Amino acid sequence: MRCALSRVVRSRLTRGYATTKDIVLRPYQESCLEACTDALNSGATRIGVSLPTGSGKTTVFISLLSRILPPKQYPKAKQSLVIVNSVELALQAASQAERLCPDWRVEVEQGAKHKASGTADVTVATYQTLLQENRLAKFDPKSLKTIIVDEAHHAAAPSYRRILSHFHSAVKNPDPTFVPPAIDHQIPIFGFSATFSRHDGMALGSVFERIVYHRDFLEMIKEEWLCNVRFTSVKANIDLSQVTVSSRTGDFNPTSLAHIINTSMINQLVVQTWLDRTADRKTTLVFCVNLAHVRELTNAFRAAGVDARYIHSGTLMKERTALVSEFRAGTFPVLVNCAILTEGADIPNIDCVVVARPTRSRNVFAQMIGRGMRLSPGTGKTDCRIIDFVDSLSRVPGVVSTPTLFGLDPSEIVDDQTTEELEQRADALYDADLSSASGSDTKDNIPEPKTVTYTDHEDPFALVHEASGAPHIQQMSKNAWVGCGGDVYVLECLGKGYIRIEPVSDKKSSGKQDTEANEDGNFVAHYTPATLPAMTAFTLKVSPYQRSRKVLTATTLVEAVRGCDTYATKKVIPGTLALGLLRSAKWRRTPATDSQKAFVKKRWKLVDVEDTPNDKFSRLTKEEAANIITRLKHGAHSRYQAKSKATKREAEQRAKESRRRAREHVQVGPLPS
Repeated sequence: MRCALSRVVRSRLTRGYATTKDIVLRPYQESCLEACTDALNSGATRIGVSLPTGSGKTTVFISLLSRILPPKQYPKAKQSLVIVNSVELALQAASQAERLCPDWRVEVEQGAKHKASGTADVTVATYQTLLQENRLAKFDPKSLKTIIVDEAHHAAAPSYRRILSHFHSAVKNPDPTFVPPAIDHQIPIFGFSATFSRHDGMALGSVFERIVYHRDFLEMIKEEWLCNVRFTSVKANIDLSQVTVSSRTGDFNPTSLAHIINTSMINQLVVQTWLDRTADRKTTLVFCVNLAHVRELTNAFRAAGVDARYIHSGTLMKERTALVSEFRAGTFPVLVNCAILTEGADIPNIDCVVVARPTRSRNVFAQMIGRGMRLSPGTGKTDCRIIDFVDSLSRVPGVVSTPTLFGLDPSEIVDDQTTEELEQRADALYDADLSSASGSDTKDNIPEPKTVTYTDHEDPFALVHEASGAPHIQQMSKNAWVGCGGDVYVLECLGKGYIRIEPVSDKKSSGKQDTEANEDGNFVAHYTPATLPAMTAFTLKVSPYQRSRKVLTATTLVEAVRGCDTYATKKVIPGTLALGLLRSAKWRRTPATDSQKAFVKKRWKLVDVEDTPNDKFSRLTKEEAANIITRLKHGAHSRYQAKSKATKREAEQRAKESRRRAREHVQVGPLPS
């Protein structure tokens, strides 16, 4: 069979355009084909290729099919199977194959309308159709020389592996009872994708051995294989902090996201931004969250006098084809969609893309903006405007936007800037960081502190700073204040009760507003007098304390501590007895009593502390024991546990996010299985 594909490298002047009789491949396409054939010759049979949207993936894999010969031992294995994930892609690929290789017999296997014989030179089939046993059975492994998987980042899904396992023994079928057919020769599987990674963690290495070629869309723009892009980011009144994240995909849950994004205010902002920034654009593609968002945003465009139409998964195929054709022809300026035109849409004249749906996936973001990056000089297109909307109320980790694409802070303002300008900003920021890091460490370079952050040693059993739990408070008072975590501080008053300082609460209690929340002050202090000795109260099973009385409110912790110290020495323990409150009091250095040691040791074992040597208890002082007991009585341990759990959850979440983002990084080399 003859295929009109030339290996001649085009000049810069002829870039991107060629006749059907003599297709001239771009240099990187030739390099890609060489990488594929080299890998095949080295023995690899499951090969991945990463090429961005607009790079001509279809032309590349059809060229590849024309260069792969049947195995010498099996000369009858001349057929090729191309697997795609939509009818649009099937028809596009088949049309391209017929155009480039007119001598080939090309057939489509899809649904009830398109039924292939199974013996064509090239058959393009949707994976959904091939999941039907009678449709898959048409393709005899002994007659196949190659399989191409388009949008190959889907190939790790069970549905794809159910198909591919029929043609390659190394691909595991998810059905444990599956019996692989006997195949006399290895059928090479080539996967092509603009985003050859999965942010949901499903291992592409279960299907492909290695990625042999990769090009990033930013490289392609620099080299002018893709059109110039102008980026604009718009800060919107969006709070994504309460949007749930799908455990399967790692991206925002569409229903949850729609509640935040699909509002009249944000939809009006999208339309007004389009009117303000894209009045000169002819063909705009808009990406939404879900069907309801598609309809509401379309109506918002129409209310502003813009001829906007929409397309979604429920749009009938005939109507969908007509809409896309009219949009490609420039009949109307705005097409709104949801997850339909993210992959495979070949509409080169798109000169504006509006991303009206936040995403945590670099792949999805790249796919959306990639719809506008194809060259189309015949329509007068010179560049493409990309508009995305970022949240301004919170900095939710992992959200991908124009600034993050270039390594900039998400809060950076991006307005009408090119890829080159954004890269220059990123480089300047990197240079500034290097300069700052390499600066001399002298007093002159250290700025005066504007705030002070206090760190509590919240583990109540931590024997540091006499187990006081809050070393910073020692700078504020000579008295033996104890930190109990959560900005709660307690001064035990030598058997006469205790004074407790805590942050002012703004919560409601028992249906009544806390009066303390209405006063000017960030801290409130109470004194709780003792009625009975602790042991007597324990024996009688009554509280040893009277009702608490308010001492003061203060705007700072320093003011609160000083005020409470005065109250303690004037009202609670006046005279020389107040010396016992000091941290320097001699009694604090004496050994702990047996009852103190027994109490601490019992509680220590209850919380399963790993390191509990007996010598720690033997060396325990009265001060350390008293501080530990005070902290336990005032909730230090529960706060410590809650904080530890929260810290652990945050660390796990950061690690999970780091792994998810690492999976979106594509590089040439072996894939982990």
